[in-house]
Amino acid sequence: MSANEKMIHQTAYPHIVKAESVCGGEAIIEGTRIAVWHVFDYYYKAGMSAEEILAEWDYLTPAQVFSALAYYHDNRDEIDEVRQRNSYEYWQEHHSHAVA
Repeated sequence: MSANEKMIHQTAYPHIVKAESVCGGEAIIEGTRIAVWHVFDYYYKAGMSAEEILAEWDYLTPAQVFSALAYYHDNRDEIDEVRQRNSYEYWQEHHSHAVA
């Protein structure tokens, strides 16, 4: 495999994959750079319906959105850890000292 090829790992969820070179290997919607935690954290948790998510990201299909939400609900510990690592609070605690 060349350095430019991505290792893509299928999950048990249609439309959800883990690509080593995309979003740090986190679960994403296949063919996008949208991580499962983005769907949950930025939209679903904020009270948006699946229809509102689809209106925001009009290139996604209902199946992709519902698969991402199903993945989250079945893998909460994994996604919650990723959400925590991507939070501003985590960045402040672990990385803000490097910025001067």
